[in-house]
Amino acid sequence: MKFMLIRRADAATENGVMPSQEMLAAMADYNERMMQAGVLISGNGLHPTSDGCLIQFNNGTPTILPGPLAPASERIAGYSVLEAPSLDAALEWVQQWPTLDADGNVLLELRRYFTLEEFEPGAGLDKHTDHARVPDAMNVYVGFPGTCREAMQFYADVLGGHIECLLTYAETPAAEHVPPSLHDRIIHASLNLRGRRLMGADMAPEQYMPPQGAQIQLEYQEIEQASLTFTRLSEGGEVIMPFEPTFWSAGFGMATDRFGVQWMINVSADSCLSTEGETP
Repeated sequence: MKFMLIRRADAATENGVMPSQEMLAAMADYNERMMQAGVLISGNGLHPTSDGCLIQFNNGTPTILPGPLAPASERIAGYSVLEAPSLDAALEWVQQWPTLDADGNVLLELRRYFTLEEFEPGAGLDKHTDHARVPDAMNVYVGFPGTCREAMQFYADVLGGHIECLLTYAETPAAEHVPPSLHDRIIHASLNLRGRRLMGADMAPEQYMPPQGAQIQLEYQEIEQASLTFTRLSEGGEVIMPFEPTFWSAGFGMATDRFGVQWMINVSADSCLSTEGETP
């Protein structure tokens, strides 16, 4: 089940009061715990309603009502999207909200997403059902020549993800079908990166083929983090294209890491727009 956790606005958020470093750290720790548990999908804070507006339609005609919008308690200061097996499971996480926020005096709202199965069948629903052809997730699966464990631990350190599975051949029924030399090798690994997964496995020597013709693309908002990630991934590997500004991005680079996996690191277009006018 998917839920939206809404942090209602208050006088402080409406006045643009920024959180302290302690609060930022507490919220980051809270999000990290949920990411590692596979609960947190995404989340963002919102600027005060003075920077926004209402768009009200009357008989199909829109009227724009600029902020600030009152009362504050009926507005949204931020939100998180959670995935949990039940309302009770989601509530367990909600009740762990950092008490540093507003000295423990916040109003949260938890709402469950609709699923297509809850709507009455019909032509309108069929249009939405057709969109179900798009997979819920698309993950990357990489083969390794016996270095899967080391590679996944390295990627988790560089990318800040959570290793949710490192399963060996010996821990599965496949053990009786492979030589003992493969028993301590990884048959399935999964690194969770905000709900997106980098997966991998060790292949038998006669089956392994180095990755060719495909790259794993990572996108960042901040150029400093993108550059740092590129530097770390390329250490001990080979730089294909140095990380530098391009006509489409404030920073882009390509490299093969020391495990033979190719990467493309890109700064998103939104960040690129902020560099308009600078010399590339």
